[in-house]
Amino acid sequence: MRSWIDAVIEGKLKEFSIPGSAVGIVRDGRLVWAKGYGWADVKRKVPMTPKTIMNIGSVSKTITATAVMQLWERGLFDLDVDVSRYVPYQVVNPKYPSMAITARRLLNHRSSIRDGKSYWESYACGDPTAALGDWLEAYLTPGGAYYDANDNFHGWAPGILEPDQPGGYCNVAYGLLGHLVECVTGARFADYCADHIFTPLGMNSTGWYLRDVNIDRHAVLYGKVTKEKLERVWQLLAAPGLTIDELTPGGRMPHCLYSYPTYMEGLARTSIEEVSLFLATYGYRGGDQLLKESTINLILSDVHDGRPLCWNRLILENGDVIWGHAGSDPGIETYMGFREKDGTGAIVYFNGDEIGDSKEVVVESLFCHAATL
Repeated sequence: MRSWIDAVIEGKLKEFSIPGSAVGIVRDGRLVWAKGYGWADVKRKVPMTPKTIMNIGSVSKTITATAVMQLWERGLFDLDVDVSRYVPYQVVNPKYPSMAITARRLLNHRSSIRDGKSYWESYACGDPTAALGDWLEAYLTPGGAYYDANDNFHGWAPGILEPDQPGGYCNVAYGLLGHLVECVTGARFADYCADHIFTPLGMNSTGWYLRDVNIDRHAVLYGKVTKEKLERVWQLLAAPGLTIDELTPGGRMPHCLYSYPTYMEGLARTSIEEVSLFLATYGYRGGDQLLKESTINLILSDVHDGRPLCWNRLILENGDVIWGHAGSDPGIETYMGFREKDGTGAIVYFNGDEIGDSKEVVVESLFCHAATL
């Protein structure tokens, strides 16, 4: 029987012409309700389900931050030491050469590194071909192929961001955190996550690379076509076999399955069913944990230049505090978060972008629906 939550989600799919959505609710350490709506693949009529795999955008950063803090718990690096001590190149904002860029400032988006033109141009179909460390060195060090002192760094000092200055949110910073993990452990970041996060939790269908997941279960990603982005998106991310004549402004374009060198900031490929296992380690503290409870409390505190590390605070209409992270990339919109007072969690996937208020409305609705389960 169609319920009110079905009506909400199906209504948003129709209102914004979104191909599909998958959602889930986590309580007491397990997925207690999950459902798919619409299509994972419109052309082949493959339904969206809680088992559908999708790149989850910046929700991935919570996984990367977890890996970093696992190593911090082991004493393998210092949050407040210049990150240049741990990687084989110097990381310096040329405008403030005496100010250290540290892991803490990378985690809380106060590093002063900026996502410049070269970052946005690094998106390409298929798995990354550039080595992470090589790309970062070329981006962050003078003389590098992608280095631009003005475009790649903000004008404010690391750790210091005034209200009237540009926001500090940075994807490249999380790529650098991924390289920190590699340099400290001697393992590829994807392998570290498999060994210390995915396998221990039973996330056996989750990976960072296309080659590591079942492509047959991967959602097709549909980007809204606008006049402004048609040429740029077409050149970079068209699905194989698609011709430009098939596209019209206002319609939806199937993307290829793309990537970028700094994949640990947005390219975890997983399902509602499996990412729920990760979310439960934050919302539910009664089982095996990836991090100590004291570390999670530290992550969620405001002692880091007045901000938490990675996770963001959301206040629902009823006043409940949610800790979570949103994700956006071509053809995807996502959210994952847990309620502070009881650990109840919600996860939302859309395999479409330009979705208006759909994400916010569905997140609110899922936390309301959780009370009925």
